[in-house]
Amino acid sequence: MIDDFSENGLLATAIDGFVAREPQRRMANKVTEAINAQHSLVVEAGTGTGKTFAYLVPALRSDKKVILSTGSKNLQEQLFSKDLPIIKKALNYTGKISLLKGRANYLCLERLYHQYAGAGDLDKDLRVDLVRVKNWSIKTKDGDISKCTTVTEDNPVWSILTSTNDNCLGSDCEHYNDCYVVKARKRALNADVVVVNHHLFLADVVVKDTGFGELIPKADVMIFDEAHQLPDLACHYFGQQLTSRQLFDLAKEINLAYRTEVKDMAQLQQCADKLQKCTQDLRLVINQHSPKGNLRYLFNQEAVKNELSYLVDALNFCHEVLLLAVGRSSTLDNCFERIKQYHALLSRLQQTNITGFSYWYECTNNYFIFALTPLSVADKFTQLIAERDGSWIFTSATLSVDNRLDYFTKRLGLDNAESLILESPFDYANQTIMCVPRYIPSPNEKGNAQKLIDILLPVIEANQGRCFFLCTSYAMMNALAKQFRELTTLPVLVQGETSKVKLLEQFIHKGNALLIATSSFWEGIDVRGDTLSCVIIDKLPFTSPDDPLIKARMEDCQMQGGDAFNEVQLPEAVITLKQGVGRLIRHHNDRGAIIICDNRLVMRAYGATFINSLPPSPRTRDINKVINFLLAKS
Repeated sequence: MIDDFSENGLLATAIDGFVAREPQRRMANKVTEAINAQHSLVVEAGTGTGKTFAYLVPALRSDKKVILSTGSKNLQEQLFSKDLPIIKKALNYTGKISLLKGRANYLCLERLYHQYAGAGDLDKDLRVDLVRVKNWSIKTKDGDISKCTTVTEDNPVWSILTSTNDNCLGSDCEHYNDCYVVKARKRALNADVVVVNHHLFLADVVVKDTGFGELIPKADVMIFDEAHQLPDLACHYFGQQLTSRQLFDLAKEINLAYRTEVKDMAQLQQCADKLQKCTQDLRLVINQHSPKGNLRYLFNQEAVKNELSYLVDALNFCHEVLLLAVGRSSTLDNCFERIKQYHALLSRLQQTNITGFSYWYECTNNYFIFALTPLSVADKFTQLIAERDGSWIFTSATLSVDNRLDYFTKRLGLDNAESLILESPFDYANQTIMCVPRYIPSPNEKGNAQKLIDILLPVIEANQGRCFFLCTSYAMMNALAKQFRELTTLPVLVQGETSKVKLLEQFIHKGNALLIATSSFWEGIDVRGDTLSCVIIDKLPFTSPDDPLIKARMEDCQMQGGDAFNEVQLPEAVITLKQGVGRLIRHHNDRGAIIICDNRLVMRAYGATFINSLPPSPRTRDINKVINFLLAKS
């Protein structure tokens, strides 16, 4: 393995611009050992280590069945389309590689024909898009909706033309042999390396897909990149949710089946309409409360109790009607099973006295979610690893807190895993400067957006934009955006005004922009070179203690005699801050400044935990030193 990563090794010979890095070589050796010994490994690999190649080379050299799971669909595409082909060519690898996405990414032929039959009830725009999808469906080979050039991926038509675990008819579907999800799974079964994402992996573990079992095949090696996302995602997937969308979709499908298949049962429309109305009425009542909160509190409100009882009545009515239609339509048979499932789930959600779970809800003008989420998935994950023999490898640039990995390993029950922390090979001492400016307002001080602008605008203009301003709330993002646009002629780009991809394209193309964003820009963004040379963070990213899941985890920690702040809130904030700071230096030639606008970093004892977890940048409180650093020649 050492030969592959050395200065004269196989990768240096095969890849233009390859730079030998000792941390990358160490990681590759550890991954090789873990694969050979069939044990678990946790690796934090600092930005610039080259962790992707460090796990891909051992994985492809192992000649074993490999599952590669990434944090998002974008990273999944990058791994499949960019990184894997490079390593495959360098190693002259002859095995099969497959990309497997969740079912919502593939056109469902059953739903396409069903919607086409009842298209008269769709609005004009959806009918136009439906025809476009129908024309594309004749030409597509894999049904991947991202490849449909005539209808965008975020078009609402896809929500009625893709299947879910709930509404998929499985082997009972008349289009089963042509199903794109089935075909994708067959390609994955025959592949040696399968690229998935965490959402699909966890959904597949928890919900055995109706009709054809697991989508993801068994493998000898499981590698999770961006593994820091796994604990929270696993909590949600090992929990249970009932949403208004599930109920509305159920009502729509009963109605559609009545209009297209079982036209002699007018009661179908009656029960569907009642279910739709009761769901809508419940959403309106919930909307009178906080947008999100504790389900225990919500379900004790008299008005909510009443609407819940009406919803139960509506489900019972649907059950009675569909019982008379069993066997007449595979769609209605599926709906009948879902009615029983949703009824049982609603009953379970109301049992809020069962401990070990967070009971929470979210509600907007468009939807509601009722959820129960386990406070720990350590036992579940330990059981999962025990059931699936092989090597389990977890890696990310942000797993450690204060140079320890136990916060991550405890949450997933990885007590016996080997671990390794690799420092970034970047020269942060010369490439960066970090500043907590003097005289900055307290995080929640009134009018702090204007005060931050007064302090930071000179830096941003001296740097000619080329800056990310990462915020911890939409309110701060919008306040900053409004005022910056009044005070500077530099282009100001704001998250939400166009798609994430287009926003990044604009930022890079303009070359002098200020991009103001929140959560989704804190990680997974890779802008190299002079285009980005300053990252500003508005305050330390502590999750609100009102967040239902965090609140429940804190209460559980206290009940067990722990320190909720130090054991829950602080580690979460450290990992998020590391992600944000990590946007700055993406290449060994990059150079720039990090500005964190929160006095707590230097005034509170816990500030040391943050600082010890960040790259070793020289520190200052003088904003003029930052300006001088940015203006100096690299």
